Amino acid sequence: MRRLIVNADDFGLTRGVNRAIVEAHAEGIVTSATLMANPAAFDEAASLASSQTHLGVGCHVVLVDGCPTLPKNEVRTLVSSRSGRLAESLSSFAVRAAAGRIDPEELEAEASAQIRKLQSAGLEVSHVDTHKHTHVMPQVLRPLLRAALRCQVRAVRNPFEPVRSSMLRGYRGMWAKYGKVKLLHLLAGRFRDEVARAGMATTDGTIGIVATGFMDEVLLGRMIDTLPEGTWELVCHPGYNDAALKAINTRLRGSRAEELGLLTSPNTREMLVRSEIQLISYRDLG
Repeated sequence: MRRLIVNADDFGLTRGVNRAIVEAHAEGIVTSATLMANPAAFDEAASLASSQTHLGVGCHVVLVDGCPTLPKNEVRTLVSSRSGRLAESLSSFAVRAAAGRIDPEELEAEASAQIRKLQSAGLEVSHVDTHKHTHVMPQVLRPLLRAALRCQVRAVRNPFEPVRSSMLRGYRGMWAKYGKVKLLHLLAGRFRDEVARAGMATTDGTIGIVATGFMDEVLLGRMIDTLPEGTWELVCHPGYNDAALKAINTRLRGSRAEELGLLTSPNTREMLVRSEIQLISYRDLG
């Protein structure tokens, strides 16, 4: 049996992203979304999520490129002393984490605060993941799991992708990211052990990470055709490339509208039916 969670990241980023996620759920194959706690369109996203009773909603914990939920004096190792913002880039965050310069208690407190903000808005949080997949790092994963358990959230994204080089044929721009994803697989065993020790649910892995920003019908078809047995998650980023999106720091602009078209295409649903893949959400994980 093959089961697939289709999760839209960045819920709350802009009103155009919010609208696209709801459309991709109501008219397409999206079954789940992860909501950021602090972007400008959070309140609208929380209201929309409450009205979509079949949409699973998780917390997209932001530790990079954003603002903390807690006061900056409570998360000193997570923020810049000058701006009070979280680390601007994944690379700078990773260096600080690897060097032991991030306090795990501060990280746990910040993750808990973000999860609880969603819960305070009346949402049942189905799972957690992280912006830019920072929880591939053990220094992030352990306090994130503690935060989730403290908030009674029992599932977490498995951010490791079983990507094959043959899938990338004709997509030259994806090779650098492919190499990074392959290297990160060195951490996959530790991830599984940590999640098992915490008694939390997760999937067998995630697809779509390498394809982020490049997704088209051919690439999506290859991923669907080669999906292994088990339970997997497809990460997607639907949105409208409007003025609000152009005003924020993101490399995903035109690709969001292209993904929305794929997620709502009858051809995509037909591919899933033909491959006998069952759509589920994180609510359905044991």
